[in-house]
Amino acid sequence: MTETDVVIIGAGHNGLTCAAYLAMAGLRVRVVERRKVVGGAAVTEEFHPGFRNSVAAYTVSLLNPRVIRDLKLAEQGLRIVERRAQNFLPAPDGSYLLTGEGRTKASVARLSAHDAEALDGFARELEDIADVLRRFVLRAPPNLLDGFGTNAIREAVNALQSANILRGLTLEQSRSLLDLFTRSAGEMLDERFEHDLVKALFGFDAIVGNYASPYAAGSAYVMLHHAFGEVNGKKGVWGHAIGGMGAITQAMARAARDRGVVIETDAGVREIIVERDRAVGVVLENGSAIRAKYIASNVNPKLLYTRLIVADALPADFLARIRHWKNGSGTFRMNVALDRLPSFTALPGEGDHLSSGIILAPSLDYMDRAYLDARAQGWSREPVVEMLIPSTLDDTLAPAGKHVASLFCQHVAPTLPDGKSWDDHREEVADLMIATVDQYAPGFAASVLGRQILSPLDLERQFGLLGGDIFHGALTLNQLFSARPMLGHADYRGPLRGLYHCGSGAHPGGGVTGAPGHNAAQVILRDHRSLFGSRG
Repeated sequence: MTETDVVIIGAGHNGLTCAAYLAMAGLRVRVVERRKVVGGAAVTEEFHPGFRNSVAAYTVSLLNPRVIRDLKLAEQGLRIVERRAQNFLPAPDGSYLLTGEGRTKASVARLSAHDAEALDGFARELEDIADVLRRFVLRAPPNLLDGFGTNAIREAVNALQSANILRGLTLEQSRSLLDLFTRSAGEMLDERFEHDLVKALFGFDAIVGNYASPYAAGSAYVMLHHAFGEVNGKKGVWGHAIGGMGAITQAMARAARDRGVVIETDAGVREIIVERDRAVGVVLENGSAIRAKYIASNVNPKLLYTRLIVADALPADFLARIRHWKNGSGTFRMNVALDRLPSFTALPGEGDHLSSGIILAPSLDYMDRAYLDARAQGWSREPVVEMLIPSTLDDTLAPAGKHVASLFCQHVAPTLPDGKSWDDHREEVADLMIATVDQYAPGFAASVLGRQILSPLDLERQFGLLGGDIFHGALTLNQLFSARPMLGHADYRGPLRGLYHCGSGAHPGGGVTGAPGHNAAQVILRDHRSLFGSRG
């Protein structure tokens, strides 16, 4: 039996981040990964001969600057470039919106003078709140505990510190914060803007990975969540990792290994070993066991507690609640190999708009219908599609003169109605997604040389994303901040001693951030120092 200080389940970006921080502090760390490659959902693979792309996660902004700096990812070869334009939204009537530095205001003004006047105020409102909430990203939220003791005192101090951060908000900003946590994005956008494309620009961020209408209560927070990011020091900017998203996790893996972390692939966990209410190790699918002082899980909380731990080892009330952990992001993911760049009717030919996030969802009503359609039929007959063509920024992904595109498609039901299987309908829905792009860029379908399709079921099978949920749990008010993954366990500690959450199912939630991995590592190190002092 192997022994170590820490076992981390899952070599996704948060697991690797957690491992690197723990190893930097001198702990012996072993990462076990079910798949044959590291990276979780942030991987780059060849999907058609000569064509490579980010398989699941597909764009960069939320990766935390401190994680990049502390792990020295640039020194490990990571290079992130900005999109030349940020977003391009074509409309069926031939109008369009193109955003980015020096572009947004003029493009909005061509559509609506009113919206151009309102734009700066709304962007500033989002940025002011995002600036405050960024201060919560790399710290554990206040944790609700029973009784009184050392831990309760610590959490009281944490709550006071959190209150002091929020005290910096003006009264009007506090009102905006309440709106952004509780209201729908659609309502807020309808109040501020008049043109459909301008509303759609912000509304799309409210439904990314969110199986909901932009008019669903709480969708405004998802919009805000996507405003936290930055690229190369520029806030609110999106970019591309040269070599695809796998370049991020490969750099993280090198950083971890350089510090002594052992990473095992093709090493899925069958069960967590529990002795006297403490997690003390894992049994792998091949039957071998690893004992450790601490176990950190980078998998979906529902997956962790319903499949990897025997039920009678867990508190009954905890298990009953975690079984209702809400998953399902309505996502259908595709990668396509192209023999040429698309040409959009609204803005023909090549240009910076092809390096942007191309959003095919021309109004909030369109997005709302897409959701309702998926709820009723299983998938939207007029789907929402965001297309990126990363080969316009990165010539390592495709042969000369050819290109690759990422299609992030919504809405589809995580589980199809009437007992139907995604295995029987994935090709049909993939055809629909290609045809949707073709409506805006005629000839796109004919340019497709090959494609990779990931239905919600495929995302679950390959990456452990239950219901295809890219966030490891919906970003709803009852699954955020001190309630992520559950009240009483927001401090990255599970209900069993020695068990920790380091994945996106913990605060601050989903996206390629590295923040849950960073935060969990700090908690493990604090507990380790408490138990062993400077020894270890």
